Amino acid sequence: MFWRCSCLITSDDEEPRIREDKTKDYPWKIYSLKELLHATNYFHDDNKLGEGGYGSVYLGQTSTGVEIAVKRLKGMTSKAEMEFALEVDMLGRVRHKNLLGLRGFYAGKNERLIVYDYIPNHSLVTHLRGQLAADSSLDWPRRMDIAIGSAEGLVYLHHEANPHIIHRDIKASNVLLDSKFQAKVADFGFAKLIPEGVTHLTTRVKGTLGYLAPEYAMSGKVSKSCDVYSYGVLLLEIISAKKPIEKLPGGVRRHILQWAIPLVEEGNFHSIADPRLKGKYDDKQLRTAVMLVMVCTDRNPEKRPSMIEVVECLKGGGGRR
Repeated sequence: MFWRCSCLITSDDEEPRIREDKTKDYPWKIYSLKELLHATNYFHDDNKLGEGGYGSVYLGQTSTGVEIAVKRLKGMTSKAEMEFALEVDMLGRVRHKNLLGLRGFYAGKNERLIVYDYIPNHSLVTHLRGQLAADSSLDWPRRMDIAIGSAEGLVYLHHEANPHIIHRDIKASNVLLDSKFQAKVADFGFAKLIPEGVTHLTTRVKGTLGYLAPEYAMSGKVSKSCDVYSYGVLLLEIISAKKPIEKLPGGVRRHILQWAIPLVEEGNFHSIADPRLKGKYDDKQLRTAVMLVMVCTDRNPEKRPSMIEVVECLKGGGGRR
């Protein structure tokens, strides 16, 4: 249905050559370099929204006044090429209210640029622990809506996309928040397609320390349940605002689950909630969400729920949707 990355042919020309089926209405645009240079004020530092391992993201505005986000990949390395191809291919396949939308791309001689919808409230992590945390308006109902929205995005990837998709890098910095604080799962550079009838793949380990499922980190065996594990860590972050891995005195590192499990065993759910909530949450909802974290992060992947079951549990536990 959507464009495939194999349709993109890079060349020595400044502009890309694209093989397209002109009978199809593609949901993305092939931008010119001139358009994106003007939109981002020539990638001026004042327009920079953030920077990652593969490149920087800039705020832009099109000639029609639409705000966009433009990822400028770092260099023309084989890794950057793979990041570009994977992300454009994956985003070109999906359309869901809780997934970041692809607007288009540019692929020329010396540049690889990916254009997304601009998401004004930045990432979830900036509200939990980052520059917006002090003034953040993440009350309990809003946190639960973000948790449900993120989970519904994963339901689409795992069960509705064709073929199914494993994200492989679910984390707070990859959940963006729009003007209404609706969650948008982003960054598909590590995503994997799962052929029909296949339950798992063995691949090189990719992802972020603290979110990796144990079986994946140890053997490279990846399945949908690995995303469920990562989501469980994310949900605990949403509840507590704690980092997935915390540095303690003496250089000791403690995983967020090592902190939470003893509190769960004591039945001390109140101490798991972010202190900034000041006790303003529903006790039953809190307990349901924390126990869901425990199930999602079970060391046995076969005991983890599907993302469909996660959404049902959260909605049954009092989410507003």
